[in-house]
Amino acid sequence: MRLEDLDLRELLQFEPTGGILRFAGQRAVLLDAVALGLLRQQLIETLGLAGARAVLTRFGYALGRRTAETLRDAFPWDSEDDWRRAGGRFHRLQGLVLFEPVRHERPVANAPFAEALWHESFEAEQHLLHVGRSEEPVCWTLCGFASGYLSYGHGRAIYCLEERCRGKGDATCVMVGRPQEEWGAEAARQLSYYEKDCLDEALSRVTQALKSTERTLRAKRRELAQTEGGDDTKAILGRSPAMQRVRDLAERVAQVDSTILITGESGVGKEVLARFIHEHSARAAGPFVAINCGAVPESLLESELFGHARGSFTGATQDRIGLFEAAQGGTLFLDELGEVPVSMQVKILRALQEREIRRVGESRNRPVDVRVLAATNRDLAADIQTGRFRQDLYYRLRVVELRIPPLRERRDDILVLARQFLARSASRLRRKVSGLTPEAANLLLRYHWPGNVRELENTLERAVVLTRGSSIEPQDLPDELRGAAVSPVYTPGNLRSLEEVEREYILAVLEAVGGNKLKAAETLKIGTSTLFRKLKQYQGASGA
Repeated sequence: MRLEDLDLRELLQFEPTGGILRFAGQRAVLLDAVALGLLRQQLIETLGLAGARAVLTRFGYALGRRTAETLRDAFPWDSEDDWRRAGGRFHRLQGLVLFEPVRHERPVANAPFAEALWHESFEAEQHLLHVGRSEEPVCWTLCGFASGYLSYGHGRAIYCLEERCRGKGDATCVMVGRPQEEWGAEAARQLSYYEKDCLDEALSRVTQALKSTERTLRAKRRELAQTEGGDDTKAILGRSPAMQRVRDLAERVAQVDSTILITGESGVGKEVLARFIHEHSARAAGPFVAINCGAVPESLLESELFGHARGSFTGATQDRIGLFEAAQGGTLFLDELGEVPVSMQVKILRALQEREIRRVGESRNRPVDVRVLAATNRDLAADIQTGRFRQDLYYRLRVVELRIPPLRERRDDILVLARQFLARSASRLRRKVSGLTPEAANLLLRYHWPGNVRELENTLERAVVLTRGSSIEPQDLPDELRGAAVSPVYTPGNLRSLEEVEREYILAVLEAVGGNKLKAAETLKIGTSTLFRKLKQYQGASGA
C-alpha cells in the first residue's frame, strides 16, 4: 500500500446504528472540538500555561508513538518511507489539521528534518476561542503527535516545534522538526515540555497552590465561626474555669514558636488542644500533622518521622518524606511521646535542637521549619528517674507545659461537651436527635468518666444510634452510667461542701431542661418556691 492509497472511507469502520467506532483497526471516539477547547481552558486555569502545555504536549507525543506503532503492522506498506510519512496524512484524515509538507526546490543550508504548513489547526482555533491570542505557539498536541510519530518511525528523538502559529496572530502555522541534537540552546525551554520533569514541576506547583487554597478556606471558616459566635474548637475544649485557664494560656503560648508539652490522662482531648494552638498561631495557614508515636512499631518510627531514601531497607522502593518534612511551615503533633524508645528520643532531640533531619539511608541533613507540640499521659518526671525517658529531651519539650484536667475534675463541661457531640453525631449519622432528657443529663453528670472526653463522645454517638425518639433517654445510655446514679460522686483531693455540690447540681439540671424552672423543680422533686429562693441566693452570691 502506498501513502496516497489511505482513504477515510476505508479507515473508518462503524455500524450505522451506533456503537464502537474503529479507525485504522483501533477503537476511536468522536469528540466535539469545542469540548476539547473547554478542556484546554480548564487545564490552563488549573495548571497554568506551562502546566497545560506540558500535559497536552506529552499526550500528543504518546498518541503519535501509539499511532506509528499501530500503523506499522496495520497495512502492507510498499515501503518503510510511506509508513514514516503517514503521520501527516492521518492528521488530515482525523480532522485535526490540513497538512501541507514544505519541499524546497534547491538544497537549503541547515534544512530541517521535517517541515510543514498546518492549515485550519483545531488547536489554534480553540485556543483563540476560549483563551484568546497567545504570545507563543499553541498547537501543543499537534507538535507532540508529530514528534512521537517521527521519533518512533525513525528510531531516534525528533522533536517538532512551531515557528509560526495562528494562535499568536500569524497567517498560518508552520511546523519544523529536527533531531534533538540539532536544536540549538534557544529551543531548550520549548523542548523541556517533552520532559516528564516539566510536568512534575507544574503539578507540584498546582498541588502547593491547592493546599494553600484549602488552608485559606479553613482559616476563613474559622473566622466566620468566630464572627457568628460559634467557635466550635473552644466549645469542645470546655467552658469550666479549669479549662478556661488552660485555653487562655494556650492562646498566649500560641503566639510564640516555643515547643509545648501537653499532659493529661488518656482521652482528655490533648490533640484537640494541640489543634487549637496551631489554629491560633502564626502557622495556622500551614499543615497540622499528627502521629500517635505509641501506635507505630519501633522499627518503622524513624522512617515515619524522618523519611527514607530508596533502597535503604527492604520495601523502600522509592524516596519518601517523613512527617517532619510533611509539616514544613506548620505544626507537628507528637502524641504519646512517652512511648518512644530511648534510641529514638535522641534523634528527636537533635531534630528539635538543630532544626534539621536526616532521612534513613541518606548522608545529608535537610533543614525543616516546623513547630513541635508533644503530648503524653505518662509521668515523664518519674520515667526520667527510671531511665525510661531522657532528661534533656524532657526539658527541651517542656518549655511550656499545659495540663488538661480529667473530666471528673471539670463537671461543668460535661453537658456542654455532650451537646456538642450529640449535634455532631446526629448530623453525621443523619438522625433527628435534638437533645437530652433531664434524666439522661442527670446520669451524665453523676458518672465519673474514667475514659474522659473520648468516652463521653463515644457514649453520645452510641446513644444517637440507639435512640428511637428525638431526645436521648436513660435507656439509650450504657449500663455503667445508669448504675452510677445510685452513688454520689466522690473524688479524693477534690472535696467540696454539700452546699457547693447542691448548687452545682441544681444549676446543671436547670441547664439540662433549657432554663425551664417549673420543669427543673419537678425533676429535682422540690417546690418551685424553694427553687426560686435558691436561685436568688446563687445570683446574690455571684453578684457579691
